[in-house]
Amino acid sequence: MARLQFGESVAMAMSSFWSNKLRTFLTLLGIIIGVLTIITVVSIIQGLNNYVYTKMAFFGANDFSVSKTSMMITSIKQWREEQKRKKFTIEDMRLVRRLCESCELVGANVSTSRTAKYRSESLKNVEVRGITHLDHMIGSVLELQGGRHISKDDEDRSRYVCIIGADIQDKLFPSLDPLGKRLKIGNQNFFIIGLGEKKGKLLGFSQDNYIRIPITTFQKIYGERRSITINIHTASQEQMAIAQNEVRTVFRSKRHVSFNEPDDFSFQTSDTFIQFYKSATTGIYFAMIAISALALLVGGIVVMNIMLVAVTERTKEIGIRMAIGARRKDILVQFLIESATISATGGLIGIFLGFILAKIVTVATSMPSSIDPASIVVAISVSASIGIFFGLYPASKASKLDPIEALRSEQ
Repeated sequence: MARLQFGESVAMAMSSFWSNKLRTFLTLLGIIIGVLTIITVVSIIQGLNNYVYTKMAFFGANDFSVSKTSMMITSIKQWREEQKRKKFTIEDMRLVRRLCESCELVGANVSTSRTAKYRSESLKNVEVRGITHLDHMIGSVLELQGGRHISKDDEDRSRYVCIIGADIQDKLFPSLDPLGKRLKIGNQNFFIIGLGEKKGKLLGFSQDNYIRIPITTFQKIYGERRSITINIHTASQEQMAIAQNEVRTVFRSKRHVSFNEPDDFSFQTSDTFIQFYKSATTGIYFAMIAISALALLVGGIVVMNIMLVAVTERTKEIGIRMAIGARRKDILVQFLIESATISATGGLIGIFLGFILAKIVTVATSMPSSIDPASIVVAISVSASIGIFFGLYPASKASKLDPIEALRSEQ
């Protein structure tokens, strides 16, 4: 009987929807918008998480860097304090190489932005990074599709050689082999010795718009006023923790930082970049969830109003059902099933449209999306729960009608 009553209630609800199409659409609209937003946001965030955790963890499990300023700056006060810190120099890198026993490889880099030219073609805002001969093996490992890496001899002799990214190849050498060609960076000519493998975009930003030159050449051209970043590779996670303590001891001693003062430098690992990403997206995520919750609240209120109208329209029907033996509990359950069906239908439509919208965003912006089965279950459960919650008052009102008064209704 329970199964028959449930199926009958759902059938009655669907029949009511079909006979009042405009009212049904307006009733479902709030639920659809709320669920659509949730599914779209969750799909995009999930896709971004999978993508970023793979792509952004480029420092390697056993690698870390030390720099003057931290990656995550949360206030102007913090920014001002960190700007007053002492810069790192090539001598600091050599000090780490000499004193850090747990550090297997120690390199460094420093960067700026310049215009690159070849003949009549030019490309603005290219990242020009000065690196040591070891840097391509630490952290963000640089793979080449042709040519060679910067050597120790290039670094020692401050040679004007460079490795270029895929964007430089595509835009300045569309139909030429760049190896062996002369590339102008700012006012200086460089000999191209290596071609970087294409990495693609990360969060909409190209990872291939770069030029690598020896760090000594960089400082010879642009000066030594910029603080370098020291990059370190270790043998294991355990060794990395030991190495960080060794490096911390080296720099705190060199900079005369007392035991009760914080470090005046910052460490970065893969986790640092992932935490930076999380902090950047958490606010957006919760804002969209808040908007979705508001839409669902409005949708729930609309469902309640429509169910109140349904109770009024079907007062005589309720009286007849009570007269032939229906209990108040049966009337209550019937209207709760109908309100839950309304909301669940809106939820299903919202899920379908949400996935379509997420795919459209992916195609239009290259932002990845991923369908999480758990989000489907949650969306349906939430929408049905909203129907039950907001349908409780109309259902209760229907169940408390006096059968005789209901039968007298002209509705």
